[in-house]
Amino acid sequence: MVYPAISMDYFWSAWETASYRWHPQKPFLAVQFRILEPIAFEALLFSGRLYCTERALWKLTWFLRDFGYDTELLSRDQVEEKALVNLRGVIRTTYTSLNGHSYQNLEAFSPASEWEALSCVSNAQGEKERNQDAL
Repeated sequence: MVYPAISMDYFWSAWETASYRWHPQKPFLAVQFRILEPIAFEALLFSGRLYCTERALWKLTWFLRDFGYDTELLSRDQVEEKALVNLRGVIRTTYTSLNGHSYQNLEAFSPASEWEALSCVSNAQGEKERNQDAL
């Protein structure tokens, strides 16, 4: 099941699929993730893009490193789609609206080992927002 409107939050996720998409100005990896936690979103899928332009390669490298991608392949500047499946890590997502369309951004990444600390921060922020709405 794909859940198209997940608001900004942190998710412990596993990489489901990835496929390279060529575009003359902005080639990218189309990626799909399965949410492992928080439990309320468990097993839902979300997708995004990781751009492969020269200016955006730092973000792709950061992402691959944090998700535990094979360091030997990374040092040779190789991305194998099959090697990406089931890599796990933490993703922070946000949404952007442009020309009436909503786009999900893969805003930040962290290794899976940081999930507990980040989920506590995320839960505290959510509780604070709910309390402010109640006022």
